[in-house]
Amino acid sequence: MSAEIIPLKTRARSAAPTLDPMLTLTAQGMNSVNTVILDRMQSEIPLIPALAGHLISGGGKRLRPMLTLAGAELVGYTGTRHHRLAAAVEFIHTATLLHDDVVDGSDLRRGKAAANIIFGNPATVLVGDFLFSRAFELMTEDGSLKVLKILSGASAIIAEGEVDQLTAQRQIETSEERYLNIIGAKTAALFAAASRISAVVAECDERQEHALDDYGRNLGIAFQLVDDAIDYDSDAAEMGKDRGDDFREGKMTLPVILAYARGDEGERKFWREAISGHRTSDADLGEAIALIGRHDAVEATRERARHFAQRAVDAISIFPDGKARAAMAEAAMFAVARGY
Repeated sequence: MSAEIIPLKTRARSAAPTLDPMLTLTAQGMNSVNTVILDRMQSEIPLIPALAGHLISGGGKRLRPMLTLAGAELVGYTGTRHHRLAAAVEFIHTATLLHDDVVDGSDLRRGKAAANIIFGNPATVLVGDFLFSRAFELMTEDGSLKVLKILSGASAIIAEGEVDQLTAQRQIETSEERYLNIIGAKTAALFAAASRISAVVAECDERQEHALDDYGRNLGIAFQLVDDAIDYDSDAAEMGKDRGDDFREGKMTLPVILAYARGDEGERKFWREAISGHRTSDADLGEAIALIGRHDAVEATRERARHFAQRAVDAISIFPDGKARAAMAEAAMFAVARGY
């Protein structure tokens, strides 16, 4: 049975969704996670903590490790194993960001100069490798083969998703189905794994494991859909990156896929030239934004995100109502309502 879609506009007269309940729920645990992160990013090679710290301290939401902590609260886990595993999740995420910035040639990350701009591509790639290694150290120290399988499997899927995105780059005929498969791998896989391992350390049954996996996976898809919408809907100050990065890199994200599908032949000619790399000026970006606006492609992308966010909320309905479930549900609503 498909999930009922509840548009965010039905939240009239109530405050906009925020991450505050999630931040409050996980604050104490995140202190422990941050301690692990700071300890394990150290090295006798000074460049490693300097470069890693540049990104780790750069103001990210830390949503993925928070999912591990929130999931533990949801299932009533009272141990501490999840703190190190949440740190491993954050290291995996940070490593992928470092590698992504090199692949994309990014100038900005979270409103600051990207690590590759400051430290160079070789150092950025190698420190990303270092963080992956630290993540696997933390996994093996935990001692659970099941946890290791989940997180290592997610790491492989992320890499596959990134390669698939690279091969789809500048391919105007990329379908919505392929796009969803790409973001399901490169983004949602880690959201799902981060959520699921909470149930594993708590020794929950498979139904609860899969519920948390479904929550994280659908949240991850919703989160990436909104990220891709924001690239055509917000300014660089909000986004912490250059507006139009996706456009200039020829990435086939859903706003472009929808605008191309809904456009006339003249518009499609523009998109073919733009995505192939022949029209990438500021004026061309302005035209792209206008075409996307003409066909409501940003709103359509956000509407799909709301659908997946609702599926995430529905997935955890099997758990008792309480602060943890409410915080996780609001986090899903925040993911699609945000403008940054």
